[in-house]
Amino acid sequence: MNRTNNLPLAGVRILDLGQQIAAPACAMILADLGANVVHVDPPQGPAWDHPANAILNRNKKILRLDLGSAEGRTQLLSLIDEADVVIENFQPGELLASGIDLAMLRQQRPELITVSLPGFASNDTLRREWKATEAIIAATAGAFTDMGFNRVLMGLNPSFSPLPLGSAYATTLTAASVALALNAREETGRGDAIEVPVVAALMEGLSYNSYVIEGLPERYKTMRELEIEHRKANGIEMDLGYEALQEYLDPFYRTYECADGRLFYCVCPSHRNHAKRALTVLGIYDELIAEGLPEVRDLHAPIAEWDGETSIGVYPLPKKWADIISEKMKRAFKTKTSEEWGRIFGEGRIPGAPHRTTREWVNDAHTHAAGLMLKVEDPEYGEMIQPGPVVWLESCAEDMLSPAPREMVDYETALAWLQAAGPRFAPVTAAPLPDSRKPWLEGVRVLDLTNVIAGPHSTAFLTRFGAEVTKLDPVTPLYDPLIGTLFTFQTGMGKRSALVDIMSPEGREVFNRLLRNTDIVVINAPERQLEPLGLDQASLSAINPRVIFSRLDCFGGPHRGPKTDYIGYDDIIQANSGIMSRFGGEATPEEHAHLGTLDVNCGFAGAVGVAVALYHQRRTGQATRPRTSLSAVTNLAQIPFAFDYDGRAPFNEPSGRQALGHHALSRFYRAGDGWLYLDCSNNETETLDKIPGLEGIARSNDLCGFLETALSTVTAEEWAARLRAYGIAAAVPNSIENLRALYSREADGTAGTTMGSFAFSIHRDHPSGHCLTQIDHYAIRPSEVPIRAASLPERWGHSTREVLANAGYSDAEITALIARNVVSLGWAQEFLPS
Repeated sequence: MNRTNNLPLAGVRILDLGQQIAAPACAMILADLGANVVHVDPPQGPAWDHPANAILNRNKKILRLDLGSAEGRTQLLSLIDEADVVIENFQPGELLASGIDLAMLRQQRPELITVSLPGFASNDTLRREWKATEAIIAATAGAFTDMGFNRVLMGLNPSFSPLPLGSAYATTLTAASVALALNAREETGRGDAIEVPVVAALMEGLSYNSYVIEGLPERYKTMRELEIEHRKANGIEMDLGYEALQEYLDPFYRTYECADGRLFYCVCPSHRNHAKRALTVLGIYDELIAEGLPEVRDLHAPIAEWDGETSIGVYPLPKKWADIISEKMKRAFKTKTSEEWGRIFGEGRIPGAPHRTTREWVNDAHTHAAGLMLKVEDPEYGEMIQPGPVVWLESCAEDMLSPAPREMVDYETALAWLQAAGPRFAPVTAAPLPDSRKPWLEGVRVLDLTNVIAGPHSTAFLTRFGAEVTKLDPVTPLYDPLIGTLFTFQTGMGKRSALVDIMSPEGREVFNRLLRNTDIVVINAPERQLEPLGLDQASLSAINPRVIFSRLDCFGGPHRGPKTDYIGYDDIIQANSGIMSRFGGEATPEEHAHLGTLDVNCGFAGAVGVAVALYHQRRTGQATRPRTSLSAVTNLAQIPFAFDYDGRAPFNEPSGRQALGHHALSRFYRAGDGWLYLDCSNNETETLDKIPGLEGIARSNDLCGFLETALSTVTAEEWAARLRAYGIAAAVPNSIENLRALYSREADGTAGTTMGSFAFSIHRDHPSGHCLTQIDHYAIRPSEVPIRAASLPERWGHSTREVLANAGYSDAEITALIARNVVSLGWAQEFLPS
């Protein structure tokens, strides 16, 4: 296996002890970026026997060790002694019980970085010893309960999804923490012991589904929300069918049938230009204007001050206009094929994409041209199509497009592979005591040019580590308040807000002054926008040659492809990559129920790129341009499905609204008083047979029927306790609403890392004027550096004067810029317009 020194993590030695998805996937990202990684499996092979292991273990040497033997433990200790980073996902205390004391090893080698990914937090005394499978974590975290407005209206509760979201979020959070710890170690000489509970990662990933705003104005409630409230208030059953439900969707945010009988997903809500362009290419804009479609000039004004009942660019539209526009759009979409509309929307800078299956995505011309899918010659499956890198640097992207296949090796070869990375890390200064260390990013200055969720989430993530983030937005908002303001209750935390027209000459000078004292610039935009914005490498380097420029987009990959410059959102990649076809069924696709499913993880992946770029810069002095995209992140979320090879089994993973789980031994069952999720495998039936009430299951030819009868006899909690006592994974599905009630506290200025697996803060003094309860930023838990509770989001333009003053502008100059509308102190009188 040949690695190039051009890769940013060249020289880093990693020992991957992980099983399942999260830990090996984190090590995969780091190996793709150049680290030398040894993956350790038990003697019988990986705990998760799945073709996706070929992806998770590429660029790695694989060694099987028996930690139950003295020889196995001795060999593992020798490998740890050569490692910079050890990643494991054992249950808390399990590795120590095997004779491997990582805490003691860190005392001997303070430069060692250890990372643990338990299913539930080690300080969660209730759950830390549960067998924490992907589905058990999701069920416990409320991910399957009240699963989006669609499923609530259809009366489907609980509702199952096979996407391993907990592991997907934990993967990127952990990779970011490793890169940040490596970067800090270059200065301090000291590593860290980091914990990232998968359940906490999942809760952060679902942050847009778990925050609640008291007294939310009616203008922000969709037709679906209003219908749910109406049915609850009047005792009406939640029983909408799929077709009936479609009429409760906004016309700019729904699926349409095309001339070829295939489906197209239009996603143009909340943005006046996108909606107008869509209506124009569909040929119905002038028709709607003639029929009196109103236009509101200032969507950020209170509704009471509007000069019309609604407007293009408002989400959600009132039902009257939603019905009128939807009917016209239905007829228009049937005039062309879904592929034709995909090109028209993409080239017309309109968010939308054809619904496709994951198999089509994996074999798509764009994903292959862009490097989002690669061919790897796997020793077991032959030529295998695998996802491309999740994160890359533009300067070395080409070197990441030919990953080496996984390779089984003996102990001597594995040891030599770690040693081949180069000289061991040697601190240049004495390692400081843990309590004298500062947050990983203290003093790092970030200029945030992002919008919506993925980009702003990546910069908000950095604030917990001490980064100083200045959010620049235009003086005239592009989005309505739902996306433009409501979402910032998550993405605006920890930032200063300034409003500047950087497209004007004077505004560009403001930007340039800020840029000279900035370490990182972040934007979410396609490549074609960079030069007009003056964000190409030459333009930025001329002003600040040391600045790191991080970019996130929708369809981007390491190479250019046919769709590289298409704009889009989370939902568009969900539709185009097969997530919606799997979730709802191919003929009746549905948006995955969780808002920001891919957006949030794209933000986390963007932060991985920033952290790696900072480490690379510290070691080489080179400023780089880290990249990720929603397309790259969907491959991570679909890692059990996003691959192909000759002879691959059918793409028949659980799909559709009626799916209750993976198979008879991993699915929801009705117990005596409610639902229970059982999660085990065929090789555990003998164990099940020993459990009181399940005797005889090992001889049953109908496992599903046997369990349906047996599990209905006592309560779900009783069954969960019985099953856990025998080491079988089981959980009673919880709801986010219940978790919020149980684990919320008044905001106390801490990040909640001491509270176990769940931690919410209640903000009664929120700048919006509403009481807001939201999940803490608590998933990453270093032992030696502090995690900060991010400050609440500022009203738009709150810090404009301060930001300009720090850039050298006088009070008189700032006042003059305000008068000329080059900068602004706010978008509206109300932060969240009523």
